[in-house]
Amino acid sequence: MLKLPFKKLQVWQIGMDLAKEIYQLSKLFPKEELYGLTSQIRRASVSIPSNIAEGSQRKSNKEFANFILIAKGSLAELETQIILAKELNYLDEETLENILEQLDKLNRMLFSFRRKLTSNLE
Repeated sequence: MLKLPFKKLQVWQIGMDLAKEIYQLSKLFPKEELYGLTSQIRRASVSIPSNIAEGSQRKSNKEFANFILIAKGSLAELETQIILAKELNYLDEETLENILEQLDKLNRMLFSFRRKLTSNLE
């Protein structure tokens, strides 16, 4: 079992940075979105590092790998919500592209990390 304190995992640290950025960005959304898109986008962003942290405390790499898949699902959800925010004109093109690049990088990291976790299980 790969046992690292989750706070030392680069993938968790990047997920936390992304969540903080999403919180700052979503402050600019219209007030009527507070219980709609703002809430959803924040929950999805927090879910990514949260699932990495939770998975790191499981008994096996297989269980940890499943939480990485959940984090990847939250990442896809966040990407969808970011695109919608742009289509609703809550974000400009430059901000959208910046966030999408970060999401792509994190997605690739999660994929590689999951592969590492499951490499001895196959």
